[in-house]
Amino acid sequence: MDAEQIDQVRRFNRTVTERVGVLQDNYLACDRPVGEARLLWEIGEQGQDVRRLRECLGLDSGYVSRLLRALEADGLVTVEPHPRDRRVRQVRLTRAGHAERAVLDGRSDELAGSLLAPLDTAQRARLVAAMAEVDRLLTASTVILDALDPEHPDAQHCLRSYSGELAERFETGFDPVLSLLPDPAGLRMPHGLFLVARLHGEPVGCAGLKLSQDGSAEIKRMWVAPRARGLGLGRRFLAELEARAREHGRDVLRLDTNRALTAAIRLYRATGYEEVPAFNEERYADHWFEKRISAVSPE
Repeated sequence: MDAEQIDQVRRFNRTVTERVGVLQDNYLACDRPVGEARLLWEIGEQGQDVRRLRECLGLDSGYVSRLLRALEADGLVTVEPHPRDRRVRQVRLTRAGHAERAVLDGRSDELAGSLLAPLDTAQRARLVAAMAEVDRLLTASTVILDALDPEHPDAQHCLRSYSGELAERFETGFDPVLSLLPDPAGLRMPHGLFLVARLHGEPVGCAGLKLSQDGSAEIKRMWVAPRARGLGLGRRFLAELEARAREHGRDVLRLDTNRALTAAIRLYRATGYEEVPAFNEERYADHWFEKRISAVSPE
């Protein structure tokens, strides 16, 4: 990576940690450090299960347990087994916890105001826009892609969401049984692979690669959850699938799509896919694309 970029990131991190006060033991002038304060906020009004808290904040189980014990000792939270699954621990705010969370919210608003107050109107707009862009890019950098079995619960969640969205958007509806890939098991090695994107441990997208015996490769079942759109996941899926196809000796990657998916069509064209005559009889397809990729030479 570029050394100047690394230096800029480090300067940014130092400025932010100093300016928002996370170096202080008493964050926002409350009697607790930033870790406990953030956990109080993340638990929220409705409570949260401990596993979800760990995944959302990227913390190990031991550290989260210590934070929860401190909050529990102060009478701010309760930690109990979930009523429907005793293996899952659920944490909720007490009345005192709700009160302290309200104080934290008020002081967080004051801190945000203090960052903006010294700036003029134009500078405030620039800072807020820059923060939104940084937030988006940092969120994108936390997304993890994993190759999963199509029967994995996260894969099944994505496939159900994919089918549900297409059923709403296509003029004719969508029934996966009537498509050319009725069984996602066709995306299991050696016939293919299935990628799932996770954000804070939650599945937010998927994309499959079908490796046919005739030497062709196709992208199938690519979907990104609405809340994760704008993070560049579509491009990331395409780049990863192209790399995987090359690893398996393919030099052409194909896909078909429906005319209702206008954003996807723009993405394919922007990333080098060219429209070609129909190469299959997919009933839901209106457009067919392919891209030449350089296969990895066998050693």
